[in-house]
Amino acid sequence: MADSTANLLIGIHSVASALANTPGQIKAIIVAEECHNPRVKKLRQQAVDLGIQVVTQPRALLERRSDGHRHQDIIAEFSADNTWGEKDLGKLLDAIEGPPLLLVLDGVQDPHNLGACLRTAEAAGVHLVILPRHRSAGLSPVARRSASGAAEVIPLLFVTNLARVLRQLKEKGVWLLGTSDHAGQNLYDAELSGPMALVMGSEGKGMRRLTSELCDFLVRIPMHGSVSSLNVSVATGVCLFEMTRQRHNAGGRHAGDQGFRK
Repeated sequence: MADSTANLLIGIHSVASALANTPGQIKAIIVAEECHNPRVKKLRQQAVDLGIQVVTQPRALLERRSDGHRHQDIIAEFSADNTWGEKDLGKLLDAIEGPPLLLVLDGVQDPHNLGACLRTAEAAGVHLVILPRHRSAGLSPVARRSASGAAEVIPLLFVTNLARVLRQLKEKGVWLLGTSDHAGQNLYDAELSGPMALVMGSEGKGMRRLTSELCDFLVRIPMHGSVSSLNVSVATGVCLFEMTRQRHNAGGRHAGDQGFRK
């Protein structure tokens, strides 16, 4: 069943981020008639100044359209221009200048975790995030809100067969890095400055067996406390910023300077 909120940005922060970073994706802004929030009024005027259509509707209609999500009297209809399908992988890789830095999320289920991973990936300069179409959280309003605007700007590739895409990456010279609590190699001892995709698994179960087998090597994040593992979004951040640090120190341009946008 299709998500009725898939093409909506819901709430003040989500709409504000889109107006600031990707106004061209916004088709219309809907504001509740009963709204007296000055933050919403400011966003409404910003949309008008940008030439974006603004519609006023009863709050009850916003409640219905937002399907239970906290709308704060404002939602936006949008059309994403930063998403692609599996067939686009080759052209996306060809468009990257310098060694690719990719993130593969193998079935992250929690939308808060997914959003946090996208936010971290955008901040770390990841060129492309690869996501399975099924068995993952999907870009729900919760995930978009947690991403703090990153979900609308970072390139996203949705695939139906993750194993096939991982093999294609290997054929194109991209190394696959996975994480495991049982890996012999420490994250900080590994060479991570080349063309690389960080592969992260789902909460609890981690990577699926085939995904793990396709990785070229596995590393562990050293833990010094009593906690045995990290949340997937935190672990993603630790790994990505170590990769970014090594790429920067290797003398190349920062990964964030090498990206592409549609």
